[in-house]
Amino acid sequence: MTPLRIFLSSVQREFAVERAALRDYLRGDPLLRRFFEVFLFEDAPAGDRRADDLYLDEARRCDVYLGLFGYDYGTEDASGLSPTEREFEAAGAAGRTRLIFVKGTADETRHPKMRALIARAGGELIRRRFTEPTGLIAAVYAALVRILEEREIIRFTPFDATFCRDATLKDLDTERITRFVALARRSRNFPLPEGTPVQEVLAHLNLFDRDRPTHAAVLLFGRQPQRFLPASEVRCAHFHGTEVAKPIPSYQVYKGTVFDLVDQAKDFVLSKIDLWVGTRAESAQAPTAYEIPQEVVAEAIVNAVCHRDYTSDASVQVMLFKDRLEIWNPGTLPPTLTLASLKGPHPSVPANPLLAEPMYLAKYIERMGTGIRDMIDRCRTAGLNEPEFKVEGGVWITTLHRKAAVTGVTREVTPEVAREVAPEVERLLGVVRGEMSRAEIMTALGLKDEEHFRLRYLHAAISSGVLEMTRPEAPRSRLQKYRLTERGRAVSRAMGHRGKS
Repeated sequence: MTPLRIFLSSVQREFAVERAALRDYLRGDPLLRRFFEVFLFEDAPAGDRRADDLYLDEARRCDVYLGLFGYDYGTEDASGLSPTEREFEAAGAAGRTRLIFVKGTADETRHPKMRALIARAGGELIRRRFTEPTGLIAAVYAALVRILEEREIIRFTPFDATFCRDATLKDLDTERITRFVALARRSRNFPLPEGTPVQEVLAHLNLFDRDRPTHAAVLLFGRQPQRFLPASEVRCAHFHGTEVAKPIPSYQVYKGTVFDLVDQAKDFVLSKIDLWVGTRAESAQAPTAYEIPQEVVAEAIVNAVCHRDYTSDASVQVMLFKDRLEIWNPGTLPPTLTLASLKGPHPSVPANPLLAEPMYLAKYIERMGTGIRDMIDRCRTAGLNEPEFKVEGGVWITTLHRKAAVTGVTREVTPEVAREVAPEVERLLGVVRGEMSRAEIMTALGLKDEEHFRLRYLHAAISSGVLEMTRPEAPRSRLQKYRLTERGRAVSRAMGHRGKS
């Protein structure tokens, strides 16, 4: 079939980044590039036609008019209209499908004529707001897939955008969605205000399919995602040697939302690798550094969870060996990328765009398309060998080398290192006996402020790898207790504490 032609509006400077991101995504995505071709005015060859005649003719001829409305109105012609408004009118008069995406939320700072155009567009058709290129890409992706379905060009939807069979709104955690909105507003200027009804939040994020939660909605905000998607768990194992061998000293299967999976798997790794603690010579807080930078560990795990193939029955596996950390996830590279191209500048082609956008808004993904280069740079700075990436048999494998393999650093906890543990963690180490609940530890410490205890004592001890949960697969369980890790017991002994179990 002949691809549907998309006319991407506006050559205004304020949309330079967004236009480039959209062009690269639409031309690189394996689904969209098959059914659409995108026209940008600046890509047109030089000719003897007037510029305004050319873009108005394209607006009339296109199958889909994709309008970007911002703060500027643009250069006005003799009748007082900008190119943006003229092409919007031309596409409408020709009966073309129009998709309007409005940048930002501060309407009072827009040019008056742009405010009027946005209001007019809102009265004629559906429009979406966005603040970042990643949010725009996800919204455009969902809108174009829906067009293909409505025209019956395709009769399927990408996995993350399809409805989750048997799932209803009751299977989503409304409190988690409310917290997400607050976090996304602080982190990425998410346009919806706090208190927005849950249904509106989900609709804005394109997490509904015919009024039913999508797979992405369940993975992001489900009360029990594994009830519907059993393979969405993460399996973590720690081996003392360099090969997979039984018995396995430490093995955990983590369940929960994609946010839970990333947090739990990252904490598992950080609790097992070496943590360097410096002196307080320059500040009251002792500096710390993990043998593998924690940003690298987090990036590798979030990539596996976010970009995996969720149609596979395989789970993400995180395996820590004596000399390396390996992360396996079902999936492969999109056809527009190669392993070599990942190490240089490259467009982001997320395998699950509707899953990726909320993770970006919650700051689990920092900058789309730069994560692997950041991992390489951070490992070099830390004196580690470069990460390795390969695809074998439909499985993506990321290998991060440990410092011990490069420098031969000992894993022994010395009294000097132990004394540099944060004071709050040192106090906690002195009171934990066997398995204790949060309330029991607070009582032993003589503390009453739960938030202060959670941040300065509990989270600090878990992040330092000296304390662990007895039920890591259910962090909020009322039966949750805490105990010292092997590292915690070693640090406690180095401090001279007695009677730890």
